[in-house]
Amino acid sequence: MSKFVRSEMLFTKAGLEKLKNKKVAIFGLGGVGGYVLEALVRSGIENFDLIDNDVVSESNINRQILATIFTVGKDKVEVAKERALSINEKCKINTYKTFFLPENSHEFDFSKYDYVVDCIDTVTGKIELVVKANNEGCSVISSMGTGNKMNPCMFEVSDIYKTSVCPLAKVMRKELKERNIKKLKVVYSKEEPIKVETIKEDGKRAIPGSNAFTPSVAGLIIASEVVKDLLRS
Repeated sequence: MSKFVRSEMLFTKAGLEKLKNKKVAIFGLGGVGGYVLEALVRSGIENFDLIDNDVVSESNINRQILATIFTVGKDKVEVAKERALSINEKCKINTYKTFFLPENSHEFDFSKYDYVVDCIDTVTGKIELVVKANNEGCSVISSMGTGNKMNPCMFEVSDIYKTSVCPLAKVMRKELKERNIKKLKVVYSKEEPIKVETIKEDGKRAIPGSNAFTPSVAGLIIASEVVKDLLRS
């Protein structure tokens, strides 16, 4: 019996074949992006570009599906590739150990992607990603803030210009409007961020509080939107 027989019951045989041949780029493989990849591989998609410059750290273990005591210190893109292939050995995966920023965006050919998933943290990178995808007419979905939040039931799928409360979404609305980007599908939460004591990672940047159930749910919602959109395409 095929590993995807139960998916085929919902997607249809033709739908599963369609998904198999689509190419998805996932930018960011942390608490959200790792679960996006997990669900998309388990949905039968076989072609991926994975982009992330981080290595797995011990502080990732509380929430990231790629983080275990055995993967600490390893490149996230390589851990992600190994995990994807352990689920479906037919996957074709390109890995890029880099942060996506305006300075290196020319290294990526967005015309070859059927869907782009934005799970990165930096606003400049997120904006550039959306602009590049928009210029190529490529479908894109973007994750808004999941840090310092406790209620995964408050996530919504919306257009960026219909969002509220989320501080990251507010910045994105302003920046995208200035660049004349008319729409962007996002997953965001109206939950007010919890105020936490500031902790700096490696003495460099303040990190938000997080948990096992909030970013993971956001990632799974994103994956469901990608699958549904690709099936309709």
